[in-house]
Amino acid sequence: MADLISVIVTTYNREDALDAVLRSLAAQTDHNFEIVIADDGSGPATKTLVDGWQGRVGRSLSHVWHDDRGFRAAEIRNRAILASRGNYCIFLDGDCIARSDFVAVHRKLAEPGWFVAGNRVLLSPDLTRHALDHKLPVETWPLSRWWAQRWRGGINRMAALLMLPLGPLRRLRAHRWEGARSCNLAIWRADLDRIDGFDAEYRGWGKEDSDIIVRLLHAGVRRKDGGFAAGVLHLWHAEAPRGDLAANERKLDVLLSSELTRATKGLSSL
Repeated sequence: MADLISVIVTTYNREDALDAVLRSLAAQTDHNFEIVIADDGSGPATKTLVDGWQGRVGRSLSHVWHDDRGFRAAEIRNRAILASRGNYCIFLDGDCIARSDFVAVHRKLAEPGWFVAGNRVLLSPDLTRHALDHKLPVETWPLSRWWAQRWRGGINRMAALLMLPLGPLRRLRAHRWEGARSCNLAIWRADLDRIDGFDAEYRGWGKEDSDIIVRLLHAGVRRKDGGFAAGVLHLWHAEAPRGDLAANERKLDVLLSSELTRATKGLSSL
């Protein structure tokens, strides 16, 4: 079982969403975790927000920042990993709100030799705007309210909000990398060290999360599905520029045809 858990929250210039995420983490039923903000070059407003949560969030809260030189999610996550103290890391995007049992469920699912890929429900632009403008605690809403939102088109699916005891079914995709995303992903720190973390050779949006999943699988770490257990509420945002996607896909193709486990530019490069 994991002892101290590090929740690593990636963000970039979106203080309203990060505020909602920190609110949700402050209300967790599991208290044995720290929060590390992995800040990919935000302006001073993000630091002001994080400083304002110090002492209010009820957990150790640190802010890891590097200068803004484009989308460098892999590198800032690595910097946050190095600053973390937990033996188990949960990666959460700064626009993904966690329900109160999020950390507790991830702790229950944690198992040596496995990483856990959680899922998400996507909120519509209108519901996102309404929730943020009015600081609505959507993480506390009952299922009946979410069913109503599904009917109105406020969310794209219900599966990430439901709880089912899937047991061994969580291991059915033990060797599959497809569909796992770093917006809700839990990995043992020892396994992160083993594969040298995220690969900062991926610049711009896309595929850095697929890369780390593939390398974990190459290293013998298996996938456990956190669906119907550890879902998050993903706030809407405009698509990031995808000019680097083709190059990143080529990097991933090379990795898929190999047995490489360690990042080309990982934790050890910092």
